[in-house]
Parts: sequence; structure tokens; C-alpha cells
Amino acid sequence: QGQVVESGGGLVQAGESLTLSCRGSTRAFPEFAVGWFRQAPGKAREFVGAISGTSAIAPYVHYAESVKGRFTISRDAAENMVYLQMNSLKPEDTAIYYCAGSGNYFSNVVQYTRSSEYTYWGQGTQVTVSS
Repeated sequence: QGQVVESGGGLVQAGESLTLSCRGSTRAFPEFAVGWFRQAPGKAREFVGAISGTSAIAPYVHYAESVKGRFTISRDAAENMVYLQMNSLKPEDTAIYYCAGSGNYFSNVVQYTRSSEYTYWGQGTQVTVSS
């Protein structure tokens, strides 16, 4: 219940694009806030971006400064999917990318950025950007 599965990682060259997918297994998934996080070797897991659930008062998408303008998060509620479109990829974007879901109500932007706020985590998908 509440599982999420990422897919779409791979090896690309700098400047290229890649789209990651996150599929939810529960019927309630469209109502979940969904966050994308990443972890590079030897570094802590960091927030990439997040999107509110359909139960939010108003649609909300938030990005880390390091990816703002290059990455776009979208969701297809009918298909139980959330996407992370990554453009103009840089070698420093190399990491394992995780999708995470939360059925909790987020009242402020900080909650979207905290990994502890998310209950359901995928296994991660590797993204490698060569220079």
C-alpha cells in the first residue's frame, strides 16, 4: 500500500534531457504530495522538487534552486504518474533519484522539501551525466 516506483534513469551527456517517471500503486496516489530527491556518492540526500496532490487547495510545484528553470515536475492523476523532466543536464546532476509520496497535508513549502515528511519511497533510479 502506498508504494511508488521510479523508472527512466540512464546515462546521458551534458546538455541532454531525461524524463523520470514515478508510478503510484494506491488509488489515493493522485492525492499525495510527491517529492523528488537525489543522492550523489558521498553526499547527503537532497531535495530536487515536489508537486502537491489533487486534494491541495491550489496546485503547487516547488523546485530546488539548483534545478529551477531546468527541471519540470508534472503529474497525470488518471494514470497515477508523476514525472520529472530534466533538461540541460549537468555532470553535477549525477545521482540516484528517488520519488517519494505523502498522504499528509502540507501547509507550507518547507514541508515539501523535508524527506522526513514523506512516507512512501521508491527504490531509486540512477542518472549519470557525462561531461
